[in-house]
Amino acid sequence: MRSFRYPCLVSLLWLGLVTAAIADPDVREEAARAQHSQAELQARIDEADDESRAMLAELRELERAGRRLERENAELAPRLEQRTDALERREAALDTLEETREALPALQARLVERLEQWVDDDMPFLRDERRARVASLQSMEAEPSSAARWERIVGAWRTELEYGREFDAWRGYLESEGARREVDYLRLGRIGLYYLTPDGREGGVWEAESERWAALGEAQRREVRNGLRIARDRRAPELLTLPISQPLESTREGDA
Repeated sequence: MRSFRYPCLVSLLWLGLVTAAIADPDVREEAARAQHSQAELQARIDEADDESRAMLAELRELERAGRRLERENAELAPRLEQRTDALERREAALDTLEETREALPALQARLVERLEQWVDDDMPFLRDERRARVASLQSMEAEPSSAARWERIVGAWRTELEYGREFDAWRGYLESEGARREVDYLRLGRIGLYYLTPDGREGGVWEAESERWAALGEAQRREVRNGLRIARDRRAPELLTLPISQPLESTREGDA
């Protein structure tokens, strides 16, 4: 029994001290301040945690934005390179623009001369109309608008090229041996030019090498008559058996 007397006395003494400390107003106030300080510290810790999380989220968004920019730059780089090349080509073209403007009138004159020579050397179809077109180009030499003249020249050349792809028929006049008479013409592109009198008794094919009309036989005149009807939409298209006006090799070279 004696061995338990002192521990009990110590416990009672400690309990008394704690009770006395709680009863002391200074102690209670100090404890309250300590508790308040701890609450403020915890609030600052929580606030710091929230700020850290916000900064971390912002950092991740910046990283994503950086990756997007890298992808966009990789996509834009070839386009920028192409635009740079285009600008360089334009600058080079501008550097030679003055030289081009100076050379353009001479080039136009050469094209008109070649067109005139082509009409003179070609088969004699619609020759008056074609020569008038060339003459109108020659009369434009003094006009100030080079673009308008260039457009007219290109249009005239395009018309001449289209003649090589046309199947055409028209009524006109044929001058032969000092006589002028009305005939029907048939043209198969630039490979065949024929005529037939209205009564069908005479007909001819233009021979480019000899530059003259050669007479057609009865069967050939009948083929020309069928060709005239086809060209005028009076007969269904069919194969025609006719002599050609010039070798096919010459025709290809002329169309080229």
